[in-house]
Amino acid sequence: MVDDSESLQTAILKESLTNTINQFKDNGELADRFNIDQYAFGASIEATDSLTLAQRSTDIANALSTIDQIYLKGNNVVVLLTDGNSTYGRDYEYLNLNPSLTVFPVVVGDTTQYEDVSIGLVNSNTYAFLGNKFPIEVTINYRGNAAIRSSVAVAVDGKTVHREQITLSPSVNSKTISIVTEATSVGIKNIKVSVAALENERNIANNSKETAIEVIDEKTDVVIVSDVLHPDIGALKKSIESNEQRSATIKKPSEINTLADADLVLLYQPNRNFSGVYDMLKKSGLNYFTITGSKTDWNFLNRAQQGFFQTGSSQSEEIVPVLNNAFGIFGLGDFNLDNYPPLIGSLGDLELNANNETILYQQIRGVGLDKPLFSILTEGKHKEAVLFGENIWRWRAQTFRNDQSFKRFDDFMGNLMVYLGSDNQRSRLELEYPAVFDNAGMAKIRASYFDESYQFDSKANLSITVNGPNDFRREYPMLLKGSYFEVDLSDLASGSYQFTVTEGQSNTKRSGSFRILDFNPELQQTASDYRKLDRLAQKTGGRITYLDSLTELETALGSSKQFVPIQKSRENVVSLIDFRILLGLMAITLALEWFIRKYNGLI
Repeated sequence: MVDDSESLQTAILKESLTNTINQFKDNGELADRFNIDQYAFGASIEATDSLTLAQRSTDIANALSTIDQIYLKGNNVVVLLTDGNSTYGRDYEYLNLNPSLTVFPVVVGDTTQYEDVSIGLVNSNTYAFLGNKFPIEVTINYRGNAAIRSSVAVAVDGKTVHREQITLSPSVNSKTISIVTEATSVGIKNIKVSVAALENERNIANNSKETAIEVIDEKTDVVIVSDVLHPDIGALKKSIESNEQRSATIKKPSEINTLADADLVLLYQPNRNFSGVYDMLKKSGLNYFTITGSKTDWNFLNRAQQGFFQTGSSQSEEIVPVLNNAFGIFGLGDFNLDNYPPLIGSLGDLELNANNETILYQQIRGVGLDKPLFSILTEGKHKEAVLFGENIWRWRAQTFRNDQSFKRFDDFMGNLMVYLGSDNQRSRLELEYPAVFDNAGMAKIRASYFDESYQFDSKANLSITVNGPNDFRREYPMLLKGSYFEVDLSDLASGSYQFTVTEGQSNTKRSGSFRILDFNPELQQTASDYRKLDRLAQKTGGRITYLDSLTELETALGSSKQFVPIQKSRENVVSLIDFRILLGLMAITLALEWFIRKYNGLI
């Protein structure tokens, strides 16, 4: 098994490595003793006798595990030519391989450990919201025998936002730096972290690392309209603003002149004073959340909107919530209302006149009613939530009493705000991809296409057109992978790209953009990790070898008593009784002989 990654390019010429492998395979003594197969591996493994040394990631654990599953019988030897630096997957040192598999690592590359300072992990959020601050965490690693002092700089889109002096030593060889910076503009922001090189440092490719974060502007402005003072108002405002991307403003109906700046409206216990508000809602088309209660003017409300209608008694009653576990418009998370206090609502017959799905049903005096307490109404693109009860502040207080935190309730309200604040209907073509890929090897885009009943359509014809730097344009087919379609874009260079996914039959299209960073993990380490390879060899019963002493390994394998060829034979013993015709002939012959001898008086 030969490491086919780029890291070996700095260690040995491809022609020299190929010649060494051919010499090993052409050894007549080994060919007589073993069946020799050759594999090359990077992120995956394949049987091949040609090398490219162009793979941009190395997964030694996957290669060993694959071979372990292929060769299950007999004694098997893996001659592993690699520098031991795995940049992807599990740690191969801790694999549990079959006892019949023995690994002989052959170290390729320089084993000398030079003084080196490098950027380790760079952690940041995938997204940040405009105007918010976001954290960046950086780990600096050092390998050497003396104390050093260096400078670390963090830049966002080329502008330095933090600089710091650090001191490292053989005993303190790692340091984590945490900073917080502000998202000042929308878009994908490139984050580059760099550490100043040491005086005699040989490998400076690992002295900088890039990542990216996408800054988005999705702040939701909620207007709470109420003509009464109630604890619910404060609880709703607190809950809505628990997420920094939402703001809530409390206004009386008479104070509403326009809804141009509102993204969502919450109507609390509407009465006749809400007449102008409902007129503005009809003109603007905004989604809204209605809460009714003991102060609601039902005669006005029944006329002001057509989504629901209540008739009957105006008597107030305590209503216990019953969660509808089948609700599926948006996720409820771990929100539940077991043993929560009841709300105050009005008795009467309730009709929902629009498409609806109920979150909570009513229970009064222990009797479950098939009547909604909390429902979602939809009419085309318009969406409305309706809660038929007041004192929701008690639910938020009960959540804190149970969990010592408001998070469970606030998350539920947050999901509701996200749903109502979005005007987008579900698309039949859904895309799944990150805005930033660390390197081209990770660049894959997934898509799902649904028919008119929103069932996954495995017969869809999806293709993707990618546009990039220098008038780059290329079209790829998207391949079916079970319950989704996928395209591999690992052949793209670093840079920013725009793409459009098209379904051929319906001509449905979705577009997006992504960025591929110029990061090559194979260039982060120049020295071979011979110590780890040695531990792997000892664990599997093999021994470590270096490329310049490969002849010694050939001799050892050719003469080892552990790998003596085994000749097998099979002996098939069949009872005579199974040969019925032959047995019959023998019986007839013996009987005939007896009669002849009897006839001739020989018996």
